[in-house]
Amino acid sequence: MRRSPLRRLFAGGAEGNEQLTAATGVVLILMLAALGVTILRIGQLLNPHMFLGMALLGPVGLKMASTGYRFVRYYTADPAYRRKGPPRLEMRLLAPAVVGLTVVVFATGVALLYVGPHSSNLLITLHKASFILWLGATAFHVLGHLVEMPTALLATRQSPRPWDDHGSGRGARALTLAAAIAAGLVVALLVESQFSVWAHFHKGG
Repeated sequence: MRRSPLRRLFAGGAEGNEQLTAATGVVLILMLAALGVTILRIGQLLNPHMFLGMALLGPVGLKMASTGYRFVRYYTADPAYRRKGPPRLEMRLLAPAVVGLTVVVFATGVALLYVGPHSSNLLITLHKASFILWLGATAFHVLGHLVEMPTALLATRQSPRPWDDHGSGRGARALTLAAAIAAGLVVALLVESQFSVWAHFHKGG
């Protein structure tokens, strides 16, 4: 009996969740590196900066969902997640700062896109300040998980199940990550017309 795509997504249990989180993390590292390049030359790369910022919404949302799911399952005493154990203490202490700053950075970025450059001094200040803090917190977060990331990417074993085309659910997780990337790109393309206002303002300034 075939199960729904959602059931296949969760087929890998705690290990599958770890794999999805790690794979999403790799995508985020690459996209954030590209975003960092745009910041170094923001005058010339403002449009790519805004495009990447919007495109990141999909993978960032998936990363927060996968880690949030692990949090809920662990603290509701799911046996598999209990056996897996919690993240290291320093990672747990850092997590609220990373989540909070992520929300502020992206919320202010989206708000700036729609408010426009002429009435957004406070938002610009908040966006810049939160980004600096977020960058530091995220750097520690990435470094804290970097060593375990290769193991996490290979966390699940292929175990044939008649109701699951992908055995351990790898295929469903890959499709989920691809869908998150695609969703971010669609959002970026839909709001691209808003970029011109900021581009003209920056050139005029």
